[in-house]
Amino acid sequence: MLSKLPENLRDVDAFAALFDHTLLKPEATPAQVRALCEEADELGCKTVCVNPCYVSLAARELRSSRVWPITVIGFPLGASRTDIKIDEALRAVADGARELDMVINAGFYLGGEATAVRHDIAAIVRVAGHVPVKVILETALLSPKQITELSDWCADAGAAMVKTSTGFGSRGASLEDIKAMRAGLSQHPEVGIKASGGIRTLQSAVEFAAAGVQRIGSSATVTILSDFRKLLAETARD
Repeated sequence: MLSKLPENLRDVDAFAALFDHTLLKPEATPAQVRALCEEADELGCKTVCVNPCYVSLAARELRSSRVWPITVIGFPLGASRTDIKIDEALRAVADGARELDMVINAGFYLGGEATAVRHDIAAIVRVAGHVPVKVILETALLSPKQITELSDWCADAGAAMVKTSTGFGSRGASLEDIKAMRAGLSQHPEVGIKASGGIRTLQSAVEFAAAGVQRIGSSATVTILSDFRKLLAETARD
């Protein structure tokens, strides 16, 4: 399995830094968010991703850590008005969010409202300022051609990354999604890809990492990284 990974990801620190350690369940408690932050710090994850009401808590918990607190905007449906998403983004940045994962309005897109969708994305990127925005496409709702088109739009709007899924859709990320995104970003090498939704095993995480994603969102990060350490140890013994 290790042979699938690029050389620079074949150690624990580099592999762990791919992960947004995520807790977005509606029943998440403050105690669980504190535990999430502690886990992410111990594991060396890139970020913790929490609901907007917990950004300030996560920022306090991680104030002496290299792990970033990040949050979601318009989550999970993407169907909020743009001005509401703007307000949510501004408040999240003020609370200490270091990245924003916003959900597109898929209904507008599928209904042919291209101008509204592009404005929605660009507005959040603009108000976020120096804070990078990852745009969630909810790829389960889209064809590969639509994923490619939306990825290009996100890049044009200044998004830092495009992201597959909320984890609340009918399915999570697929390697086909990543291929379609990459096609849309062919002229935008500066824009990354985040795979998220349904990534709960080491094998799945390795497959997405091998596909060249810059970030992986998962609520199973502890298990995945524990299994990665075991794999490294077994490989060293062989």
